[in-house]
Amino acid sequence: MRNPLSPASAAPLENDDLLTEILLRLPPQPSSLPRASSVCKRWRRLVSDPGFVRHFRIHHRRNPPLLGFFRGLNFIPTMDPTNRVPYGCFSLQLDRWRGDDHILWFNTLGCRHGLLLIFLPKRPQLLVWDPITSDQHPIATPPDFAQLVWDGGGPVHGTVLRAAGDVHHFQFQVVMVFTVEQQLNVRAVVQVYSSETGTWGNPISTPLPPQESSSAILFPNEWVPDVLVGDSLYWLLGKSNILEFDLDRQRLAVIPLPVAVHMYAGSNCEFLVMRADGGGLGCLVMSEFSAQLWKRKADCDGVASWVLGRTIELDKLLSLNTETRGPLKIIGFAEENSVVLLQTDFYRFTIQLQSLQFNKIFDSNCGWSYHPFESIYPAVTLNGGGHDGAEVLDKI
Repeated sequence: MRNPLSPASAAPLENDDLLTEILLRLPPQPSSLPRASSVCKRWRRLVSDPGFVRHFRIHHRRNPPLLGFFRGLNFIPTMDPTNRVPYGCFSLQLDRWRGDDHILWFNTLGCRHGLLLIFLPKRPQLLVWDPITSDQHPIATPPDFAQLVWDGGGPVHGTVLRAAGDVHHFQFQVVMVFTVEQQLNVRAVVQVYSSETGTWGNPISTPLPPQESSSAILFPNEWVPDVLVGDSLYWLLGKSNILEFDLDRQRLAVIPLPVAVHMYAGSNCEFLVMRADGGGLGCLVMSEFSAQLWKRKADCDGVASWVLGRTIELDKLLSLNTETRGPLKIIGFAEENSVVLLQTDFYRFTIQLQSLQFNKIFDSNCGWSYHPFESIYPAVTLNGGGHDGAEVLDKI
């Protein structure tokens, strides 16, 4: 009988290719590669190789951890101490973008696939930033964009997404959506920029329902601007509809919210367009401390309708003192991790919608928007590159 510790049985791990395949399957937590690198020099050489890091990020692109949130351009880590990314590790210098008045005007529009989209209205220009690699890509706004927005438009929203499978070559799309009001008729307008071609596509528009009579009430929750479900982007539209943009078909459509939630339209109620349990389009309706999870399903004839799933009594989950509870407001959603960011008058905290685990992350202080940052942070490879993995290593 062969000894399990004999050289013959240990041989497979002596093969660099096989060991690399094993290491690629480590969990995508920031502590994983530092742990592996501390085993021996050979393991450190393998996990520090740029090619390995690229494949590690691609392998885990569909299940990145929630590293934290960007408040403006300030990163706030939220993971446990073992995996916490250091404060200040992501820094973007925007001094060269200051206007003639030397004031820096910017608005962080969205964050997805490890990229931030920043709007510089004084230019007017957009900037796509990868905090992990420090790559930046300035983009001129679409032709006639400023005139459309300032002369007859409402709020401007934008989002960014990587090309499928890309985490290294900085290939992405930017989608800008805004409204134009003409003779009391409101239209939603979308334009798409491709980094591959370096150009904007033609404007795509659709008329909006009569009840959304003013562009001022469209996109009511600017802190949770959009969600990506499959190949479509969705925005909450007013108080009774959802705007859908099909990226493949380049088509806009309006989807009504569940009829049962219309009763909340005039009340102090929060809405969130989100990915449903098991995939597909969903929405969360929150009234005081009661949250309903809805899912849009198609029947055997292909007709889609809304179905009520779970109801969550948040007051039974949240350990908040009576005097500090206050009304709940949805201020962020991490779509890859199904995590909702909520705030009261005194606290901000997250709730994972499957496990119902909640974490208070920091005290409420101001009305900034909070953009969830979901990405792979290969800390062990970044020493000397502007991001230090020392804090992660020190916690292990």
